[in-house]
Amino acid sequence: MCEETHSHQHSGHRLVVEPQQSLLSNNDHLAAHIRKRLDNLGIRGINLMGSPGSGKTALLEALIDQYPHGNLAELAVLEGDLATSRDADRINNRGVKAQQITTGSACHLSASMVAEALIGVSLEGVKTLFIENVGNLVCPSKFALGTHKNVVAVSIPEGDDKPIKYPVMIRVADIVVLTKADLLPHFDFNVERCRQEIEQINHHAQVLVTSAKTGEGISELWQELQS
Repeated sequence: MCEETHSHQHSGHRLVVEPQQSLLSNNDHLAAHIRKRLDNLGIRGINLMGSPGSGKTALLEALIDQYPHGNLAELAVLEGDLATSRDADRINNRGVKAQQITTGSACHLSASMVAEALIGVSLEGVKTLFIENVGNLVCPSKFALGTHKNVVAVSIPEGDDKPIKYPVMIRVADIVVLTKADLLPHFDFNVERCRQEIEQINHHAQVLVTSAKTGEGISELWQELQS
C-alpha cells in the first residue's frame, strides 16, 4: 500500500489513525531540509523513478560510464529496494559510492529514509546525488525527497500505454526517459504516440529516448539533468 497510515488498538476498542495528509506534510517538511542541505553543499539531487525492470540501474551505470573516470568521486547514489543490496553493489563496482536503502515492504522511499541514509554517506566533493527509488509507478510520486529533478523511466518492453495509464507519476516528472530503445524493433511501441500522451499529462516534461546498451541518448540525458 502507498498510504503510510498507522493505527493502534487500545482498550475499549478505540482506534487511532494518523492521517496520510499529516504524514505527507511531515515528509515535505523534511524534504525541504534535505533540499536546503544539498543546495548549501552545491549538490544536485536527482530522484529516479520507474517500475521494476524499467532499467533504472542500467541507466545509472550508463551515465557513470560516460562520466570522466577521474571525477567519479563527484557522484553518489542512494539505492532503494525492498530487499538485497544488489543494485548498490552494481554501482559500487562502477567506482561510485552507493548506499543501499532497504525498505522491507514499503513501495517507495520517503524523506526520512533518505535523511537517515545520508548519515552514512560522505558528501564531500559530491556534485550530483542520484536517488534510485523503489520500483513502482504510483507510490514514489507522492513522497518528495528534497531532490531538484524527478526522472521517470518507462521501458520499451513495458508498452507505450504506461504513461497514460499511470498519469500520477508523469505529472511529477521533469524528464521522462524511454529506456531500452535498442529493443524497439522487437516491440510494438509507438514512440510518437507515447510522447503525445506524456505531453497531454505534463507539457513541461522532457521526453528522451535512451539505450543503456548502445549509449543512445545518454549524453543528452546528462545535459538535461544538469540544466
